[in-house]
Amino acid sequence: MTILRFALAQFDFPVGAVVRNGERVRELMAEARDRHGAQLIAFPELTLAGYPPEDLLLRPSFLAACERELGAVAAAAHGIAAYLGHPHALGEVYNGASLAIDGALAFTVHKQALPNYTVFDEKRYFRPGHESMVRDFAGVRVGWLVCEDIWEPEPAARAAAQGAELLIVINASPFDLEKSAQREELLARRARETNTAIAYLNGVGGQDDLLFDGASLLVDVDGRIAARAPAFVDALLLAEFDSGSRRFRAIDWPVEADPSRQARVYAGLVRGVRDYVDKNRFPGVLLGLSGGIDSALTLALAVDALGADRVLGVRLPSRFTSDLSNDLAEVQARTLGVELLTIPIGPPFAGFVEVLAPTLAAAGKPSMVRGAGLDIPVESLAGASCASTQLASNPGSPLSPQSSALAGDVTEENIQSRCRGVILMALSNKTGRMLLSTGNKSEYAVGYATIYGDMCGGYAPLKDCYKQLVYALSRWRNAVAERGTGDSGPGKSGLEAEGRGLKSDVEVIPSAVIDRAPSAELRDNQTDQDSLPPYDVLDALLERFIDGEQSQAEIIAAGFDEATVRRIARLVLASEYKRRQAAPGPKITTRAFGRDRRYPITSGWR
Repeated sequence: MTILRFALAQFDFPVGAVVRNGERVRELMAEARDRHGAQLIAFPELTLAGYPPEDLLLRPSFLAACERELGAVAAAAHGIAAYLGHPHALGEVYNGASLAIDGALAFTVHKQALPNYTVFDEKRYFRPGHESMVRDFAGVRVGWLVCEDIWEPEPAARAAAQGAELLIVINASPFDLEKSAQREELLARRARETNTAIAYLNGVGGQDDLLFDGASLLVDVDGRIAARAPAFVDALLLAEFDSGSRRFRAIDWPVEADPSRQARVYAGLVRGVRDYVDKNRFPGVLLGLSGGIDSALTLALAVDALGADRVLGVRLPSRFTSDLSNDLAEVQARTLGVELLTIPIGPPFAGFVEVLAPTLAAAGKPSMVRGAGLDIPVESLAGASCASTQLASNPGSPLSPQSSALAGDVTEENIQSRCRGVILMALSNKTGRMLLSTGNKSEYAVGYATIYGDMCGGYAPLKDCYKQLVYALSRWRNAVAERGTGDSGPGKSGLEAEGRGLKSDVEVIPSAVIDRAPSAELRDNQTDQDSLPPYDVLDALLERFIDGEQSQAEIIAAGFDEATVRRIARLVLASEYKRRQAAPGPKITTRAFGRDRRYPITSGWR
């Protein structure tokens, strides 16, 4: 019987930060050795490069930099061994991992199973390895694997055939709502199949539109989960492995305060915002605060990620903005300690309408102009026709008959949104703060958003959140207001960081925001459901059509109204060009817009 004491470095190693990543590896090696007495420390997949490095892997200088840092790590490996990931260039490039020990590299393994589905493109960059590496380490027979190697049965089976007692698997496995359960089921099955214990280390952090949740695992030989690390938390995880029983003992692992679905998603969105802003060196963020649910949740996320002093809210009222909307935006900003600007859009809107009036009058009915259909497909705006009298009914309105020869329609609605976009981008340019876009997945799916208007921004935290999830997250955040989010990152919950911990009777998101009917407020008495099905129906339909790739016939057979299914399907397919121009946002579902779902813009498929 041998006891192996080891550490798992569940940390963020940013893409492209090769030198800093190497320094971080050496710092953690010293900490694990000197403070914790670890014999071995493991790091995530492609530690030095960061994951995914994408076309940086095509640059010889990038590969050379990774090679130099690998040498520096090896030179520092005294009194402890380090198993770390890196690109390995041998004429062809491999997704490699090496064991550094006694000042040198003992061996290098090559990832065998290269994923090339959903968000993965590894076959574009790497050649596959063909052997499972098994080596004795400190009296334990260890199989050394990389990420996808554990998802396929053969690499683990080959390691077991060589007598492996323990499999150490380093990963950069992106988060989605189903991934945690999938990992645990898979690892338990693989442990039982191979009669080995498994130490599963995952990286953590946000990288553009991907989130890495950590949530590292220790799995005993019988498939029992011996320890779970919290999601979206950086941690040096210490454990011991008993080769006699093939079981683990986790040593003082942090415990996830709230393992619920909403808690994990919220923590992921907070981490995504913080990492995107900080890694791209923005001093802070700003966003349009409308008094609606999407901007309210986005504001809460931003404050929890960055702290109130790095967040700026902007009200952009028009004559269609209700007093309630203005009041709710002010209440939330005051509650969270966020500076709030108010800039009415009436003057710039009036100017655009005045300048465009002669041209639009000569062009004919705006609904016949292709641009109207491009902004929001006409069939999605069943209520748009009623806007003509509503928009022109105010004698003082820029859209009154005195100033426009045409009745207002979706054209003028989009001008309002674009006025807001111009103002927000001007503030972003002047202050250096990044603009957060507040749209959700339901809206992006059907094109219920204005390109170059409310779609402006550098990052869209809710881009992969259906509307029903937006409501669920808002209610969850209010429910935990007293104790904070449990996030331990540098921005903490923002509220606590300022010494402004909320009392239980203070709402992070005003309940009136959650309870009111959603509306873009681009015309009088407008609600989203003037032109869309109720969100519970819409989201259920979209999950089948987008996430589940079900056909229209299958969705109709499941009990959905045929006319609604066909209309929503048309909107989804027709709005691809918009989504291509949208800001990146964190993936949380199994089928996110972007690299996860690659549909053509120009297509006859309906």
